[in-house]
Amino acid sequence: MEAQEPKPLWKNEYFRTIVTILIVVVVVLGFWYGLRLGLSTDYPVLAVASGSMSLPKGVPDPGWASPFSPTLHTGDLIVVQGVSASDIHPGPYPVGDILVFHVSPGSDELIVHRAISKTTIDGTIYFITQGDANSVPGPPDTPGLPAGAVPIQDVVGKVVMRVPWLGYIALDMRNSTAILLIVILIIVFIIVESVVSEVRHERTNKNKNEPAENAPKPEDIPRHSSACSFRTFAFRPFY
Repeated sequence: MEAQEPKPLWKNEYFRTIVTILIVVVVVLGFWYGLRLGLSTDYPVLAVASGSMSLPKGVPDPGWASPFSPTLHTGDLIVVQGVSASDIHPGPYPVGDILVFHVSPGSDELIVHRAISKTTIDGTIYFITQGDANSVPGPPDTPGLPAGAVPIQDVVGKVVMRVPWLGYIALDMRNSTAILLIVILIIVFIIVESVVSEVRHERTNKNKNEPAENAPKPEDIPRHSSACSFRTFAFRPFY
């Protein structure tokens, strides 16, 4: 049997798997950074983790059961757009814009509440915020400022879109064990798929290159004369 020539790199299953993974990573990162650039914020997509915006007040957050509510619920996925002070329109429920903001300067903790009013103190613009399910404004509760007063520089943006239920995926992913398990399962699936495809490809090539064991040999094939042959028939008279 003749030795097989090495396959081109781009026909190797492992190489194509690696390229596919790299393309997926590039697309995901490009999509994420594209959202950040297009929406002018570092937090373009967030998940609602509490029921402070859920209505009616005093009732447990229905979450997944209220997909068309004009407010926010636990498990909602929200799209946030960076805005200036002039683009924020405060007002009571359901008129005022819903804002995402840092609970205090320099804090990584984010709060999502409705802007119910606007004020200026010592030249700084503040928005008074309150959860739709809360009876009073706040947080934050900064000494010397009205309850719920958020300076414009701490505002991340306003909510421009709400997608119910999908936020539960992001909330579950906050668990590092769940993230690790999902990553491992994805890697195992890709490796298994790549190995299976490579084995099938090798078997296909082997079957093509090896002669069939049961194929008849040339000398065993009967040869027929090209001349025409005739069969004679005896005729008996009928009485």
